[in-house]
Amino acid sequence: MHVQEAVASRHSIRAFLPTPVDGEAIRRVLTAAARAPSGGNLQPWHVDVLAGAALAELRLRMQARLAAGESEPAAYDIYPKELRSPWRERRFQVGEAMYARLGIPREDKAARRRWFANNYDFFGAPLALFCSVDRSMGPPQWSDLGMYLQTVMLLLRGEGLDSCPQECWAIYPDTVGSVLRLPPERMLFCGMAIGHRDPEHPVNTLVSDRAPAAEWLRFHGL
Repeated sequence: MHVQEAVASRHSIRAFLPTPVDGEAIRRVLTAAARAPSGGNLQPWHVDVLAGAALAELRLRMQARLAAGESEPAAYDIYPKELRSPWRERRFQVGEAMYARLGIPREDKAARRRWFANNYDFFGAPLALFCSVDRSMGPPQWSDLGMYLQTVMLLLRGEGLDSCPQECWAIYPDTVGSVLRLPPERMLFCGMAIGHRDPEHPVNTLVSDRAPAAEWLRFHGL
């Protein structure tokens, strides 16, 4: 797949088929993605992949947590506490666009919570990835994680696979850490659902808007 096609066709998939994912393809992708840029060549990413019984164990633990209404101290703030314009509106709009495709009105809070809980089932994906980082690392190294993960997602498209990056897992770092046996010096960054998209599910028709370049792009001397 041409890289431009991979960029254009990658978007967050929220309904997966149960079709198994080829383990060799995932190994190729995760290894090749390590060519992503990294300041000082630190390569700060740590990656854990779950499938089969290991993934089933995490799903069961999360079902119990959600059923009991249990929460954990979040690993970090996923969004700024005071999200200002225009970012606040962008977040609102993409959420409303998703729920419109699902036929869940804004006033049906219970149905929206039930849908959100699908995050913790990886939207039915047969494979999951978690990325963690040493707690001593700072924002520059977190940007390295983003570049690695974006490279992973583009290479997945080249393998005919889809993904959904999930920072929502930062809300349950203790549960994930216990399943992965993360050492105490390691901080959970995010999860990622990986598999084959369900082409019939309406949620997968959502392709979020992007702001026009005139809002954020400037050229100097060109």
